[in-house]
Amino acid sequence: MRRKELVMPSPTIVLVHGAFGDASSWRPVYDRLVDDGHTVLAPPNPLRGIPYDASFTASIIDQIEGPVVLVGHSYGGAVITVAGGSDKVAGLVYVAGVAPDEGESVNDLQGRFPSLAMGPLVRPAQLADGSVEVSIDPARFHDVFCADVPDADAAFMAISQRPVSATAFDDPATAAAWRTKPSWAVFGTADYPVAPELHRFSYDRAGSTVTEVEGASHFLMLSQPDIVASVIREAVIASAVNRAA
Repeated sequence: MRRKELVMPSPTIVLVHGAFGDASSWRPVYDRLVDDGHTVLAPPNPLRGIPYDASFTASIIDQIEGPVVLVGHSYGGAVITVAGGSDKVAGLVYVAGVAPDEGESVNDLQGRFPSLAMGPLVRPAQLADGSVEVSIDPARFHDVFCADVPDADAAFMAISQRPVSATAFDDPATAAAWRTKPSWAVFGTADYPVAPELHRFSYDRAGSTVTEVEGASHFLMLSQPDIVASVIREAVIASAVNRAA
């Protein structure tokens, strides 16, 4: 009798957006991955701070059967760095994502490698409960965050952006999943909010497999979805193989 081969399940891909954006920023990448037959989720990132956001993401992971590849954009990279400690997580993908070490905050990294954006960008707003959220001046959103995205799309992103808690970038990461999980990274050399040198430092430290995209902006999943989807596919295939080994 011929032995039946054991087929390992393909990881579910969970796309975590960053600050000042929402899950719709993943749509071009989602379309490409789903066309390949992958299972993809793009949950909302609450943007309340790393402890809350990582806990929320971990609750999503807990509901998934089988392995998971976590993908984080920008601040979402810090979220997956903490949430990625779950045993279900087979790999991490940073899309212009911040990858702090344990005890390190986003602002700690930004202090070492300052943003290339010039002039004031952030606008604070006090809420009824006394807390403060920050957003980006819509007039600067296109040139700083997504210069290679069509004008009309960038204009809508600027007025539909989701604010983030003003303290989120000061929250220290309570874990660094990249120390124990394989990781991949892709970023643009024209990333102004997160300097390319910060990406190179972080991903070299993490031992990530890195793809640099010449001239791409911070929102490269919108401007370069083919490249970003390709990196995620590579991570999914490698993660499936690693778990089967």
